[in-house]
Amino acid sequence: MHTYVIYDIVKDRIRKKIADVCLDYGLKRIQYSAFRGDINTTRRRALEDKLAEQLGKSEGKIEILSVCARDYDKRTVIEETGE
Repeated sequence: MHTYVIYDIVKDRIRKKIADVCLDYGLKRIQYSAFRGDINTTRRRALEDKLAEQLGKSEGKIEILSVCARDYDKRTVIEETGE
């Protein structure tokens, strides 16, 4: 299942830890505070637990969204490299 993790974290140190967890789970950075990857349900639950642990009582918000293959294939990506 394609999984997106999008977050808005106030503290730099916590934001870095959240990014590191996403990378540890094989997610790829698609924006500064957004990651995407293909992980199964078991790993997604473990990811949720780890992200919640890292955020702790710090101010911030993390959203995790799973997208089925059919809807993922309908996505549109608009990218400009500036060249």
